[in-house]
Amino acid sequence: MAEEKMNWDIIVSGGGAAGLMAAGRAAECGANVLLLEKTDGCGKKILVSGKTRCNLTNSADLKNFISMYGNNGRFLFSAFHNFFRPELIDFLNKHGLATKLERGGRIFPVSDNAHDVLRVFKKYLSVNNVQIRLNTKVNSILVKGNAVCGVKTEHGVYYGKAVILATGGATWPSTGSTGDGYKISAALGHTIIKPKPALVPLIVREQKLAQSMQGVSLRNVRVTAFQGEATTIDSSLTPDCVYGRGEKKSPRPPVIESRFGEMLFTHFGLGGPIILLISLSIVEALDKGPVSLLIDLKPAMTREQLHKRLQRDMDKSSKRKISGIIKEYLPSKMIEPFIELTGIDKEKLAHQITAVERGKIVELFKALRFNIKSPLPLEKAIVTAGGVSLDEIDQRTMASRLIKGLYFCGEVMDIDADTGGYNLQAAFSTGYLAGEKAAEYVIHL
Repeated sequence: MAEEKMNWDIIVSGGGAAGLMAAGRAAECGANVLLLEKTDGCGKKILVSGKTRCNLTNSADLKNFISMYGNNGRFLFSAFHNFFRPELIDFLNKHGLATKLERGGRIFPVSDNAHDVLRVFKKYLSVNNVQIRLNTKVNSILVKGNAVCGVKTEHGVYYGKAVILATGGATWPSTGSTGDGYKISAALGHTIIKPKPALVPLIVREQKLAQSMQGVSLRNVRVTAFQGEATTIDSSLTPDCVYGRGEKKSPRPPVIESRFGEMLFTHFGLGGPIILLISLSIVEALDKGPVSLLIDLKPAMTREQLHKRLQRDMDKSSKRKISGIIKEYLPSKMIEPFIELTGIDKEKLAHQITAVERGKIVELFKALRFNIKSPLPLEKAIVTAGGVSLDEIDQRTMASRLIKGLYFCGEVMDIDADTGGYNLQAAFSTGYLAGEKAAEYVIHL
């Protein structure tokens, strides 16, 4: 093949958000760049991000931004110092893409169309003469004298002075992220932190119960993850504040994490925004033993207030069936399963309900319990946690500490964040830095 004989300055493996930015920036800095993408098109994950609207970044200040990546966030200081949100927005604006701010600090294209973001990058690469080869999967990186000298693909060898690995994680396999970068990096001696699903729905042991409420979306509920079997958890330990990434305080065991917001019942268990946010902590805690979730369906009310309100409603409608009373508190699809869990006969009238039974109803409102069986598989997650160990990457340059001329960016590294634009910003920032520093490296060779 013709390319076999040609020497490229830089070869970028992977045409996602990080790879596109890396290739464009390296070429802009004067390098001769080849981008290899294993699928039939670049930017596939960009196109599905933010429900196809592309949540580009977030308006959070740097400190809070960094905290969204957990303990590994500090690694990103250099990349963010070099290229952060203002630079990203400026870059997009310069290329004709206007952005807007939405709730939760999320920043989107004004057009609400991820295709417009991809168009910017295609133009960026085109203007800077980046050569793109689609349907070309990198199988390994060639090394000579502890320095990169090219890549081996299904179609032959491409020679280059530096390689930027931007192969993504192991989630959304339809976009091309199938964990290739982990195998390639491990073969070169890099340590791989075991990939785990993050931002992923959860399978519960009480599948029939979840199934009976399938499709019900709950707003303004509190979900708390505990270490231990659901029946053993004292529900009074449910905190009244949020614990999780980006929060200042840490919970006391057995509380793992606690979130407030919206969730969803599915045929296999639990999904929706707060379940996704809490999922990585649960995945990690499952390694230590059983994990349960307690859902506070009425977090705005104390047990005492709930008791009083229930008593008042039952006194007011004493001839009404218990199901009719509960109807005022829950979506209709939840009523029957809920009453079944209390053990109260659903035909019972309000004035027949005892104080003990009312206590059971209140307890269930404050603690609907589920045991977590497992997350959905890695390929069903939004983000991969784990990847190439950050200890072996120079955060100032994104260069490998083991092999000269090898650079990393994006999700192939052991970096992941909550939803809200944080993962894409990390991809763009690390891609920009890797591209710039790889160009400096080859130009000074």
